[in-house]
Amino acid sequence: MQASSSKVHSSQAGVHPGLPALVKRHASSSWRKPAQQVDLPALDLLDKALDKHRGPVVLDSFCGTGQSTAILAARYDNALVIGVDKSSHRLDRRHAAPDNSLFLQAHCEAIWRHLVAREQKLLAHYLLYPNPWPKPGHLSRRVHGHPAFPLILALGGYVELRSNWQVYVEECGVALHLLGQPSRIAVVPGDQEALTLFEHKYRESGHQLWSVTATLP
Repeated sequence: MQASSSKVHSSQAGVHPGLPALVKRHASSSWRKPAQQVDLPALDLLDKALDKHRGPVVLDSFCGTGQSTAILAARYDNALVIGVDKSSHRLDRRHAAPDNSLFLQAHCEAIWRHLVAREQKLLAHYLLYPNPWPKPGHLSRRVHGHPAFPLILALGGYVELRSNWQVYVEECGVALHLLGQPSRIAVVPGDQEALTLFEHKYRESGHQLWSVTATLP
């Protein structure tokens, strides 16, 4: 018997009315939070891997146990595919992955900023089922409401965010539009290979899954 997963419940029925002002405010300033101590070993590993690789880079933010990182590493076999998650508990249970993968325990925002500082552009960036933070008061904790969101645009490349909450991907699409980037919102096809354990569980529970994609300069 498959464990069922509850759908996202929120008092917010549509795009948060405060999103435009928040996105524009973050776009007009730089995110200055210092790197946390837990991030420093990961940043050192990242530098060493990039200096050795010197080729295309794919980022898998919020990778959890790394199933998506393993799949993406097989898909992008000539790229360095980097899975990032802040939880050591999740990474300790990570999947076996090809040799072109790298797992980092760190806050994703710190990795984004470090890559931007290195002037590293991405071939692709996946943000698969981040915590939806469904309470309206938690808008700034969502990826597109976070002050580090402009860093994603600076990294360039193909970007794909997936969620089982339609409002979340709609908000991300609005945020991209506000920053001058066209995007596409679509239903994730049910016949595709599930990239994450969450994606598999949501499908088994009958959830509609959504994606927002963009190709950044």
